[in-house]
Amino acid sequence: MNETLRVAVIGAGRMGADHIQRLSRRIHGAEVAAVVDVDLARARAAIEGIPDAVALADAEEALNNGDVNAVLIATPGFLHEDILLRALEQDLPILCEKPLTPDAASAWRIVQAEEKLGRKRIQVGFMRRYDAEYAKLGELVQNKDMGELLMLHCAHRNPDTPPGFTNAMLITDSVVHEFDAIRFLTGEEITSVQVRLGKATKNAPQGQHDPQHVLIETSSGVLADVEIYVNARFGYEVATQASFEDGIVNIGGDSGPYVRRAGRWGGEVTPSFIERFGTAYDVEVQAWVDAAARGGIGGPSAWDGYATAACCEAGVQAQKSGEKVNVRLNPKPDLYS
Repeated sequence: MNETLRVAVIGAGRMGADHIQRLSRRIHGAEVAAVVDVDLARARAAIEGIPDAVALADAEEALNNGDVNAVLIATPGFLHEDILLRALEQDLPILCEKPLTPDAASAWRIVQAEEKLGRKRIQVGFMRRYDAEYAKLGELVQNKDMGELLMLHCAHRNPDTPPGFTNAMLITDSVVHEFDAIRFLTGEEITSVQVRLGKATKNAPQGQHDPQHVLIETSSGVLADVEIYVNARFGYEVATQASFEDGIVNIGGDSGPYVRRAGRWGGEVTPSFIERFGTAYDVEVQAWVDAAARGGIGGPSAWDGYATAACCEAGVQAQKSGEKVNVRLNPKPDLYS
């Protein structure tokens, strides 16, 4: 397809609103045709200043709108499956924020539906793949100039968590990004997950054990560990250290201006994922738009969404048992090979 993408954005919360502004102001070859939210007032507020866009309260109405030829899904994950299946029925390009769906069984149903369609239509929103530092580290792994990658040490720290952020969500909402990043960097599937619960912060709400230490192994034996710390108070930080045979690479550390002034020194920590990965989101959405114009996708596939869902299930099981849990995957369809 060579026409401008007329995108229906499903969900006008924080992530959806950010994508609406991105599509309207910074992305070439696409524009917002409709915004859907159960809170119609929020949908109307989101389209202010966007010519010809309509506010709707029902995703089905947007999918049946003849002015819509692409879908960006930014609703909570439990709502994704029905929207994805309907969009696949209409053979529309889809960008679906993570998770693809909340569990491996429903994610597999999406994979099967797309396989039946016969071509990849779903791109999953794992934005770290589009971050310049992650991309460079991926190149270093692939070209083997520093020898084989042996280990990855990851830190994922949030200042705090919103109400209702459960203990399982440390895995399903946060470490899910590390699962995909590890798969992206290594080009391998994750085979096992273990979660260790040590000393907990007093700042965690009731029902959360924070921080946690997640141990991961890939099919070739690359070991990775993740410190997930979601009430770290100081700001938002995502960092990775990669150990190669012939060197060490660090990404995601402190960056930006380092200032000495008025008897003080230092810099600033990004307050949230929006600031830390804002450029990566721009690159991600533009890649989706450009690929959709060619009839394809520009990044992580439905298979990647399924595989990370399986990793999350293993991770939540490991949280509860303390044991190493194997990741179980169905055979990979030829469409994703």
